[in-house]
Amino acid sequence: MAESIHKDQKTVSFDKCISSSSRCSFMAIVIFLIFLSYFLYSFSFISVLKSPSKVSNSLLVPVMQVQLGSGQNHTEDKTELNHIVFGIAAFSKLWKHRREYVKTWWKPNGEMKGAVWLDKPTVNDSLSSALPEIRISSDTSSFKYRYRRGHRSAIRITRIVSDTVRMLKGTESERNVRWIVMGDDDTVFFPENLVRVLRKYDHKQFYYIGAPSESHLQNLQQFSYGMAYGGGGFAISYPLAKALEKMQDRCIESYADLYGSDDRIHACMAELGVPLTREVGFHQFDVYGNLLGLLSVHPQAPIVSIHHLDVVEPIFPKMDRVKAVERLMISAKLDSASLVQQSICYDRTHQWTMSISWGYTVQITRTYMPARMMEVPTRTFSDWHKRHDFNNLAFNTRPITYTDCQRPRVFYMSRTLGDSSSSTTITEYLRHNELNPQCEWGIPDPSDINRIFVHKESNPDRWNKAPRRDCCRLLPATKKGTMMIKVAPCENDEIAAYSDK
Repeated sequence: MAESIHKDQKTVSFDKCISSSSRCSFMAIVIFLIFLSYFLYSFSFISVLKSPSKVSNSLLVPVMQVQLGSGQNHTEDKTELNHIVFGIAAFSKLWKHRREYVKTWWKPNGEMKGAVWLDKPTVNDSLSSALPEIRISSDTSSFKYRYRRGHRSAIRITRIVSDTVRMLKGTESERNVRWIVMGDDDTVFFPENLVRVLRKYDHKQFYYIGAPSESHLQNLQQFSYGMAYGGGGFAISYPLAKALEKMQDRCIESYADLYGSDDRIHACMAELGVPLTREVGFHQFDVYGNLLGLLSVHPQAPIVSIHHLDVVEPIFPKMDRVKAVERLMISAKLDSASLVQQSICYDRTHQWTMSISWGYTVQITRTYMPARMMEVPTRTFSDWHKRHDFNNLAFNTRPITYTDCQRPRVFYMSRTLGDSSSSTTITEYLRHNELNPQCEWGIPDPSDINRIFVHKESNPDRWNKAPRRDCCRLLPATKKGTMMIKVAPCENDEIAAYSDK
């Protein structure tokens, strides 16, 4: 039964084709043309594979368009300093003094872009090529501020991001902007390292980059570990900055009970759904005292900023604060990527442990100190609440010394030698004179060394590789009271460990 039905269906189909012969002829022609096109395309594709040089531009263009459309254009230029616009928060009554900090890092003559935002004009607002342009912040008197012990200037400062976007909007330079970077007038940036950090990120995406405070209580109680502290500086990709500008005023009205400017930024970022991307090179430095313990064991990441320079002691002792920053910038000009990066090595002859924070200090300690201990900051400072309770800090610390014999001798960078155009750097470190107690260990006193010379090849590409400390090796000394050290990338199997063999 089924077989007979099948035969009948074939007969009907054939009869229909006979009755409409013109339609069947047309279908046959269409099928033939499709087959011919497929055959010719396959033949041309095989020919291309055999002879790639004969590929026509008309064939290549669609393929290239599909590739570029599927992801980021990797041929785009890398982020440079001229892609960054700085917004610097300042107060007119402090600007005369703090502008000297800005001069230490700002590159004049158009190398950098940005503005200093003041609360009101100052008497000496004359233009200086050594400084960013001066702008007056927009009026914020209509915004509510209800934090009892705070200051409503926080609203003015938090709106500097929006003020900066409005300053750029519609200008020729806006087309070249990738990042807005915020900081205070007592924030010192290391521009080359800032560029190194921002190059890691796609500026077309929404990024909010910075770091929390060193103070655990600040992060835990008043603010947040998810907040970038404004004094340490933070970077916002320009698309995110434009999105923030559209909603910030409404957002600010919603958070009248907050204290500062940076927590208002954080609140708006939360509404935008953008988390903090942490970069440990941004330093709020919510501490008091001497930064030696922190800077001498900097994390293995480029140092981007330092803050609270009017609160902490001068970076180099017995110097004016601004002059001390200028000295650190001398090292930064030689090899900014390696600035304050730690190296650890041992002098077996004298039983000494040496820690080099390149461009800043060399410290020599009697007896063997393992690397895992030397990486920990020493307590040369107190916490932000002046309690000397180191549980209030967001990182590990250790005492300056466990015994009088182990008190380190500190040598501070005094000058650089050689031609700045050469890749080889030589930095000189002089011993800091301080009272050192007597030691009966029978180990030679590092105070017999007066100066140390550190030889090092500049390494601007070090952060393009996996992070690793440099290694250091003793060189033969040429004079009594002098030490020579070479710092260089470690060999694959080289370790920092003491051996008496």
